[in-house]
Amino acid sequence: MEKVMEILRQMSGWVDPLVKSSGITLSLSVLSVIIGILGGTFIALGRISKNKLINKVCGGYIFLFRGTPLLMQLFFIYYALPLAIPAMTLNNRFVAALIAFSVNSAAYQAEIIRAAIQSIDHGQAEAARSLGLTPNQTMFLVIIPQAIKRMIPPIGNEFIMVLKDTSLVSTIALVDLMKRTSQIQSSQATALVYLPSAVIYLIFTGVFTWLFNRLEHHHARYE
Repeated sequence: MEKVMEILRQMSGWVDPLVKSSGITLSLSVLSVIIGILGGTFIALGRISKNKLINKVCGGYIFLFRGTPLLMQLFFIYYALPLAIPAMTLNNRFVAALIAFSVNSAAYQAEIIRAAIQSIDHGQAEAARSLGLTPNQTMFLVIIPQAIKRMIPPIGNEFIMVLKDTSLVSTIALVDLMKRTSQIQSSQATALVYLPSAVIYLIFTGVFTWLFNRLEHHHARYE
């Protein structure tokens, strides 16, 4: 019993530094997904564009960033890109990680958004045109609003994946939750620190899963 109490006291001392470092994990996840949605929307529109050049460029972007490992993209942006283009040197690790995660997320979000847009019945576009709406007005006022509720579940899944993948930023010495966990494990020579760290990840995952489920149920009322 005394051993258990000693372990619990030890873990309680780790909670504060772990929680503080988790701010990097959360901010990186949220910003990456938001930027990914914005960029992914334009890439998705380019992917379904009738302009062959735009279509091919957007398709190539999606193929590139979905077809290569996120860790490789992170290393390329932080380590390799400055060697090729010195002006692109990023001394801020958080900015480098944000760029890598955002461009990667945009590729996945683009496919989610494209599929949601194309799932809307073509009759909706025809009805909008009959009312005199331009193609752009039809897309942004009629099609995308209806597609949003179909995007929520896969975007929620993408967010959870990004949240867990942020652990990769420890490889460029950005002190997120995973990096702080590793530092504590090394300094105190105990793997028990991974337990409270895992609990924090589970709490974040559970909270955001609940939020996305609530959002999905809210929009489902209008089906």
